[in-house]
Amino acid sequence: MASPLDWTPPSGALIRAASLALEPWRAYTSPVFHGMENVPETGPALLVGNHTVYGVVDAPLIFFEIHRRRGVWVRSLADHAHWRIPGWRTVMDMGGSVDGTRDNCRALLRDGQMVVVFPGGAREATRDRADRYRLQWEGRLGFARLAVEAGCPIIPFGSVGVEEMFTTVLDPGSPLLAPARLLGRAVLGERGMRDDVLMPVSRGVGPTPIPRPQRLYFGFGEPIDTALWAGRADDDRAVTEVRDLTRKAVEEIILGLRAEQRDD
Repeated sequence: MASPLDWTPPSGALIRAASLALEPWRAYTSPVFHGMENVPETGPALLVGNHTVYGVVDAPLIFFEIHRRRGVWVRSLADHAHWRIPGWRTVMDMGGSVDGTRDNCRALLRDGQMVVVFPGGAREATRDRADRYRLQWEGRLGFARLAVEAGCPIIPFGSVGVEEMFTTVLDPGSPLLAPARLLGRAVLGERGMRDDVLMPVSRGVGPTPIPRPQRLYFGFGEPIDTALWAGRADDDRAVTEVRDLTRKAVEEIILGLRAEQRDD
């Protein structure tokens, strides 16, 4: 992977073509966006939210809508395993995603860019059926520490609807998926030994993996000003406060979106 600062934003023609290709998915999901005015038009800033199962079902809608409404192409921190997959890593690079290391995030924020972070990472994207919409941020302080260090705002956001598109047949930890775990280790090496790289087996429409038609709901909350903790990036107590405040905001957004979903 090249330096995150060597990336060239997609051309206007490419963005229009990709957005047009996304139109059938927009029609299928009829997405609703709230609070987009809370997303700044310039960085640096961290957009922090929940990962839904499989991780990529709703993300393109978020990125393209932010670009359409706010005129900025956000960068995304992604799991290291993405770059182990030929072809897919090229897509990730073209879209501006970077390996989710602290150094990469720090470089992007110093460059004044807007960065999307899913603190739950692969753990949320490969969640068991019992963990629907539960944030799995235990022990995750990195994003809060980097935001305090950069003095940038955190914009909490939530996504609802993807979980209802699928019914889990086999959770990632199922003994029936042992052969898949062995294959993952063969392909991904040491990373394949992690317990959060194997996706659940799900069905959507009937017995197929085609997602059931569901409306997707997105909400962006008011920015959290990290200036209150300026100079305390090395203070675990301070960054834990920032993490917990962000988590509470994201959870409230998710609850609001789920209520809207029930009434819709």
